[in-house]
Amino acid sequence: MTTANTDFQTMLNEYLPNEMFFEETIKRDWFLTNVEKDDSWKGGTIPVPFMGGRASSVEFGQLAGASDISQSKPVRGTITAYKEVWGSLIFNHRDLLDHEGKMREATFLKILPDEVEAFQSTFKEVVSQQLLNGANFDTFTANGTVGGVIGVGHPERFQIGQKIEIDDNDSVALSCYVLSVDMNASTATVSATRGGAVLDVSAYTTAQAVKIYHPGVQANGTFVSLREALLSAANGGSATIHGQTKLTYPALQAIQISGASITSGNILTTIFDAYTTIRRLAKGNASQVVLSYKHLGSIFKLLEVSKGAFNVTKQPKTSVYGWTEITVVTVKGELSIVGVQEMENDVIYFLDMKAMKFRTRGGFRKRMSPDGKEYFEVRATTGFQYIVDCCLFGEMEYRGIGQCGVIHSVANY
Repeated sequence: MTTANTDFQTMLNEYLPNEMFFEETIKRDWFLTNVEKDDSWKGGTIPVPFMGGRASSVEFGQLAGASDISQSKPVRGTITAYKEVWGSLIFNHRDLLDHEGKMREATFLKILPDEVEAFQSTFKEVVSQQLLNGANFDTFTANGTVGGVIGVGHPERFQIGQKIEIDDNDSVALSCYVLSVDMNASTATVSATRGGAVLDVSAYTTAQAVKIYHPGVQANGTFVSLREALLSAANGGSATIHGQTKLTYPALQAIQISGASITSGNILTTIFDAYTTIRRLAKGNASQVVLSYKHLGSIFKLLEVSKGAFNVTKQPKTSVYGWTEITVVTVKGELSIVGVQEMENDVIYFLDMKAMKFRTRGGFRKRMSPDGKEYFEVRATTGFQYIVDCCLFGEMEYRGIGQCGVIHSVANY
C-alpha cells in the first residue's frame, strides 16, 4: 500500500506519534530515565507536603507533661506553575517530494529520521543540562574579543547558527548567534545576526562572571535544578525551595561536603567518606552518585591500580545516549557511580531517587493547533515550509532534599 498522496500531517501521526517522541526523548536522559514521573499534571498549584519536624518527646523515669509534648510539624510547600521549554523543526516542502512532485513514504522517511534523531539529542541535552546544572549552560573561560571570539568551557554544547544570550554582573544581556566553533581551542565566534559579521563582545569579561543562556531562560525561568535544590545558598544554591526556607527545616537541607581538596588520586576515597557522612546525617538512601565524565575517568584509573581496596560488583554499563554507570563496593558500602555527559565538574550529587519527582503536562509532545494539525505551514517566495513545534511543560518536585547530599566546590585538578 502506497502513501503517495498522503499529506504531511498523516505522515507525522504515523511516523512520529507523541507517545514515541516522549519515550524516545526520555530514554536519552539519565535523570529523567531514573526519576519518578507524573505526566498527568494539567496545570495549577501542586502542594508539596513534607515533615518539618517529627514527634520527639522521650523522657526517662517520667511522663512528658500534657502541655509539653512535641508534635509532628507537617509543612506545605507549593509548585505554582510549570516551566515551558520549546523546540522547533522545519522541513522544506520541496525536499519531501519525489521526482514526480508527490510526497511519497520513501522520500519522507529519508528526511524525517535524521532530523528527528538530531533534534531529540539536542532537546535531551538542553533539558538534562537545565535539570542537573541550572539556568546557564556555560560560562566564559576567557574575555570576549572585538572579533567576536568567546572562550567557553563546553564547546560541544554549541552549534553553528545557534541563538544564545550572554550576560555578566555589570552589562546588559546580549542576544547573539554562533558563527563558528573551535573544538580544540574551546572557543566560539558570535554575530549579531545568524550568519552575519562578527560581533564585538570585548565588554564581557571573566572578571564579571559571564554566563551563557538559552533564549528565554532569564526572562521566563527554567526548571528547579538539582544544583539549586541541593546546594545551600552559601554554596551557590537557592535559599528557598517550593516557597519554604531551607534553613528552617532539616528536611530541606541536603548534606553539604566541600570538595576543595579533591584530586585525581583521592576522589574515590573522598566519595566514600562523603557517602558515610551523608548516610549518617541524612534520612534516606542516597546511593546514586552522579558526576562528570572527567571525574568518572579518574575513578576508572583508580580502580585499575587499586583493585585491592575497591571491588567492582558489576561491569560498567554504558548508554549510547551519554552516560556510564559502574557499581563499586568497599567496607563502607555499595555505590552506583554514574558519569553523565551534561554534568559540571564542580559538583558531585548523592541522590535518593525517591526524594524527587518530575511533574509534567503530557511529557515531550508536538504542539497541536485547535483544528488538529501538528505543524504550521509557511509560504515564502522560495517555496513552502512545514514547522513542527515540540514542547515540554513541567517542573521538578523535591519532597526529600534532606535525604540527599552534595560535594560542592570541587577542585579543578
